[in-house]
Amino acid sequence: MVGDRVKTLREAMGFSLRDLAKASGVSAPMVSQVERGETSPTLAIAEKIASGLDLTLSQLPRLDEEPQVVVGRNARIAGRDGHRYAELTPSLPGQRHSVSRHTLRPKAATGGPEDPPLHEPGSRETAVVLEGTLVLVLGDDRYALGRGDAATFDADLPHHFENHGTKQTTFMAVVTAGLRRT
Repeated sequence: MVGDRVKTLREAMGFSLRDLAKASGVSAPMVSQVERGETSPTLAIAEKIASGLDLTLSQLPRLDEEPQVVVGRNARIAGRDGHRYAELTPSLPGQRHSVSRHTLRPKAATGGPEDPPLHEPGSRETAVVLEGTLVLVLGDDRYALGRGDAATFDADLPHHFENHGTKQTTFMAVVTAGLRRT
């Protein structure tokens, strides 16, 4: 039922009924009725609610289908200048996250201070160091990370990672789109 998904997503975003009503332009009582299954929203209302949840209309019902398992194999591997990465999750319609594995040679970086942000507005990223040492450069701030450390930050801000060590560094990155509200 679409109403159950709307409620689950609204609560996951930390929205009250009034917050979603304001973000979508749909009245709080109408959102509540949809969530409780007391009414089926018109396409126009469903589109507004989806937009308030940072989804497209086509993504809203898709989220209500039976659970599926998608296994990613043969990850796409790319890289340059001492940085290799593998996109581990397949690109699917409505998918709001990606998981990648990165390897940095000593003295290498994922990018530079002048590089534009690669992630959409509101994105959050969590990086977990699997081996070696890593420096997260976020604007003018630097955060030193070692094996087992994790950092979560606003991924739509200029950032990159550097390996100042003498050994290769491997880390995982999980980027989730559109979670942070400005």
